[in-house]
Amino acid sequence: MIRSQAASLFLSRSLVIAALLAGPSASGIESTPIPARPAEGVWKHDWSKGAVFYEIFVRSFRDSDGDGIGDLQGLIEKLDYLNDGNPETTTDLGVDALWLMPVFESPSYHGYDTLDYEQIERDYGTNQDFLVLTEECRKRGIRVILDLVLNHSAGPQENPPSPGHPWFVESAASVNSPRRDWYVWSDVDLGWKQPWNIYTGAKTWHFMNGAYYYGVFWSGMPDLNYMNPAVRENAKRLASLWLDRGASGFRLDATRYLIETSGGAGQADTPETHAFLKEFAGYVRQARPDATIVAENWTETRNIAPYYGSTETIPEGDEIPMNFNFPLAEEIINGVNGGDSGGIARKLDEMSRLYPKGVNDAPFLTNHDGTRVATRLAGNTARLKNAASVLLTMPGAPFIYYGEEVGLLNGNGGGDENKRSPMPWNNGPGGGFTSGTPWFAFSSGRETANVATQTGDVDSLLSRYRALIRARKSSPALTRGGIELLSSLSSPARLLVFIRSYQGERVLVAHNVTDGFASAGPLNIAVSSFERLFADSSVSDPSGPSGSILVSLPPRTTGIWRLKN
Repeated sequence: MIRSQAASLFLSRSLVIAALLAGPSASGIESTPIPARPAEGVWKHDWSKGAVFYEIFVRSFRDSDGDGIGDLQGLIEKLDYLNDGNPETTTDLGVDALWLMPVFESPSYHGYDTLDYEQIERDYGTNQDFLVLTEECRKRGIRVILDLVLNHSAGPQENPPSPGHPWFVESAASVNSPRRDWYVWSDVDLGWKQPWNIYTGAKTWHFMNGAYYYGVFWSGMPDLNYMNPAVRENAKRLASLWLDRGASGFRLDATRYLIETSGGAGQADTPETHAFLKEFAGYVRQARPDATIVAENWTETRNIAPYYGSTETIPEGDEIPMNFNFPLAEEIINGVNGGDSGGIARKLDEMSRLYPKGVNDAPFLTNHDGTRVATRLAGNTARLKNAASVLLTMPGAPFIYYGEEVGLLNGNGGGDENKRSPMPWNNGPGGGFTSGTPWFAFSSGRETANVATQTGDVDSLLSRYRALIRARKSSPALTRGGIELLSSLSSPARLLVFIRSYQGERVLVAHNVTDGFASAGPLNIAVSSFERLFADSSVSDPSGPSGSILVSLPPRTTGIWRLKN
């Protein structure tokens, strides 16, 4: 067995190559399991249950100084658009929390390769600006969670030139470096492919200074070694630092890939990853019980469910309290696009069987890694309203990607920058985003897909988002309640119909996802009258006697009613 001279204490992921002893057929790295630790404390973050989150790419949101790059001061200027702190007004969007994509010092435009986890990216401002932001958010009742990229740091890059994070520079310098085991090194290329495509995927072992380091995404993002206790403790230290600076939690990037033990199946969803996440979540619960964590586990429902952990000791799960629901997002968009709600209903049914009871789901439509929903739905306003209506009536805490509320399209190219183009505040030369030249071109269609144009139009997509969020906040059942499906799990299904209920309140929700008139019923609902919380102007209240209710909806419309007994 070959191992780093500095690896005697950390036998799991550094130069401990079982293949060198076992011969060509072996491909794994020896693993010393992370010991199970008792759950620390309980979550006390009721604010996150049913909250509406808003994902922001700071670089593209609002530029305050004319350099063409969005910044924290620009975000502060637009807080009243997001939530003005007055529940009586109707001109703000009404979101409860912001998820800021990476805001730490980085060599890239996107920030998912961190150079300094303790400093705000200089393009965005200063640490003091972040303190001001969180204070201004607090005044308005807005929480802020930060993208915390734990899986990897910045590594060596040519464009722009960067040697990588100082931890990595030190780790790569020598096998005797005190930080050698902060990353994953091997004397040989183990030949592992990226786990999402093990047959034709890119390589994950990268040569440098006579050895190979592991970077599951690419050579510029070397994986940190979470089998090393020092690295785990450092992650907790960083979490504590930003919680103390005003953050209310974190979005964790690429959590499926935190700890790998062998090629293929051993590169994702390992028991060691789950053990570390429980340890990390326990620390956050103890440090700030009112904080929350949401994780990116881009996989199928059956693989997402275990990331909540056990609800026996921690009611919301002893691992990650919120997980993005990628499968549901796909079903919503496909269902709205195809005029068939059956897939949405089947996914909700699957979740009810596989997810632990009482956990807080994180539904969304698209995010910074996917094609924007307006592009996927071909800019069709009726379908975009449909998708928004379904999202904002789902259980859990829905996430909106900036610009979705005005129908922001992808840019004209194929790169990820086109999914992250500047926010169109108006249709002027700088789009209300900047007084200078924007860092990236605006997407097409901003003549109408902008905040100023849609603000005065009661039938606009933006007005619909505002109205739906107000309706959601007016009902404990819509924010905190469970869901009872009334529509068919079979396809094709024209209507998606369900009841949301919480502490005696029941709310009937119906969506017509087709281009034609559709009805459902008779539905066995005990009710004496209906209180309209939200409905399109062409929608009539349900009809029929109690226990035999008929719901009829015009094309692409929604009705939401509180049931009175």
